[in-house]
Amino acid sequence: MSLDDCPIRPALKVIGGKWKPVILYHLMQGDGEKRYGELRRLVPDASKKVLTQHLRELESDGILSRQLYPGVLPKVGYQLTPLGETLKPVMQALCMWGKSWKDQKTSAEI
Repeated sequence: MSLDDCPIRPALKVIGGKWKPVILYHLMQGDGEKRYGELRRLVPDASKKVLTQHLRELESDGILSRQLYPGVLPKVGYQLTPLGETLKPVMQALCMWGKSWKDQKTSAEI
């Protein structure tokens, strides 16, 4: 199997990156739609530039939809598309694995 045939590559192209999994995690919580400002608060270590870039890439890949709410101060909301919803089991498995790994590391350090 060549490197180009590896099926994990396209998946990581879409959800890989320092903040994309964190953004997806937060969008999968609660009612789903999150405003840009709310995402800024939920992912405070991401710069505005990187957060915006990751949101645009996820939108371009069909994972998120972007809703503009016009007004004097326009607001933008993001939510998962039906394709993005198919990532829920993947993200839940990653969360479970991450918690298990963290618990093992913590108990090993005691």
